[in-house]
Amino acid sequence: MCGRMTMIHPDDAMARLFQAAPSNDLPEVPRYNICPTQAVAVVTTGQGGRRLRPMRWGFVPQWYKAPTDGPLLINARAETIAEKPAFRAAVRERRCLIPASGFYEWTKDEGGNRLPWYFAPKGEGPLVFAGIWQDWAQGEGDARLTACAIVTTGASDWMAATHHREPVVLDPADWARWLGETGEKAAPLMRPAPEGWYDRWRVDPRVNSNRAAGEDLIRPLAA
Repeated sequence: MCGRMTMIHPDDAMARLFQAAPSNDLPEVPRYNICPTQAVAVVTTGQGGRRLRPMRWGFVPQWYKAPTDGPLLINARAETIAEKPAFRAAVRERRCLIPASGFYEWTKDEGGNRLPWYFAPKGEGPLVFAGIWQDWAQGEGDARLTACAIVTTGASDWMAATHHREPVVLDPADWARWLGETGEKAAPLMRPAPEGWYDRWRVDPRVNSNRAAGEDLIRPLAA
């Protein structure tokens, strides 16, 4: 599962990297503790080309009468995404790229205390999560809410030491395929990251609070 992330890379650099036109209302960066229901920058594609645009992190099924009408769907399981009524249309028609600089996961000690870990890609580039998105509105004429979810899969042996699930991350060579620009099937891309993709280290438990902020959240915890 992926339940918190960071974005440190500048918007203009992301727009160039993805060859996408940036929206004017992208969330400010840097951000060291992005939480569900907050806005994230997402890459979509269409007739006008790629766009880098803001979306609410937390998918809203079409049948919800309000965004809080059911569970908060921040992740979509790769194993069932094509069959789940909430996701099956989106994974066919509305796939997106969700860039991040890193993300957090948690383990527990013998006393049940939550111990946060930070995961970052090896190298300077961002992580790029496989995502899905859609617009939601309660009725005609209502303001539309555009929301997204991160696709997750079973953890690799390396990741399983921390968590049994992990986000699907995409290699640059597969971005166009996930976006549907090549006409190739996207299902084979929903797999764990290869060994050696990430670095991980313990960080301060301050990040357990969704109100925590600041660059020190991702610094390695002193021994």
